[in-house]
Amino acid sequence: MIPFLNRHPTVAVIRLSGAIGTGARALNDEGMAPVIEKAFAKGKPVAVALIINSPGGSPAQSSLIGSRIRRLADEKEIPVHAFVEDVAASGGYWLASAADDIWLDDSSVVGSIGVIAATFGAHEFLAKQGFERRVHTAGKSKSMLDPFRPEKKEDIERLEGILSQLHDTFIAQIKSRRGDKLTDEIDLFTGEFWLGQKAVDLGLADGLGHAVPKLKELYGEKVKLARYGRKRGLFQRFGAQIIDDAVGVMEERAAYARFGL
Repeated sequence: MIPFLNRHPTVAVIRLSGAIGTGARALNDEGMAPVIEKAFAKGKPVAVALIINSPGGSPAQSSLIGSRIRRLADEKEIPVHAFVEDVAASGGYWLASAADDIWLDDSSVVGSIGVIAATFGAHEFLAKQGFERRVHTAGKSKSMLDPFRPEKKEDIERLEGILSQLHDTFIAQIKSRRGDKLTDEIDLFTGEFWLGQKAVDLGLADGLGHAVPKLKELYGEKVKLARYGRKRGLFQRFGAQIIDDAVGVMEERAAYARFGL
């Protein structure tokens, strides 16, 4: 018997967990690129599985990560399966849509296909405290939506236009990836989200299933799982970025809290 002729198939498993953005804790293309590239290249995997638990975040970073996954999948002709844990909403669902199929737990949250911009207004507080905001710009739109000054109608209209563009891009991504699987009975692009089987019924996912049993079903009982994920640097592990991490945790918890998690 020649050992190398009897190797069991390997599925590369990539964990995509957390809010999507540019911070040290966040999921972003710069941090995930080496992980994704390695997962598709090492050991000639028969498939790649994405384990997703993300409430979303940056549209650009969602697009960059998803596009990298699709490019490698197409170049290497490797199927990609997404498995959602607690949530794959907004940008998290964008990541899931990069896969060829999406599998959920019956309690998984998916959807929230919309765009949000949130800020605050403190101009009345400053005025009551006797502070005067002084801003000087070259370019009339340079100080758009300054939270320390009253909102301007033209700024709001401009922001709504930008959000609408981003929403259109998001919708196009989901339609291009899910195609005829999506129901036409209701509007799926209002920002609403759904659980488990209901999401499957709407075409947002392909079925209920957990990673290990589903991958064994697809690739045999003796399939090997090679797991890939980000590693925290030495200084992060020993608390050199405690303040940054603390802020990141609060922002991430706020994002998950939108979905009751």
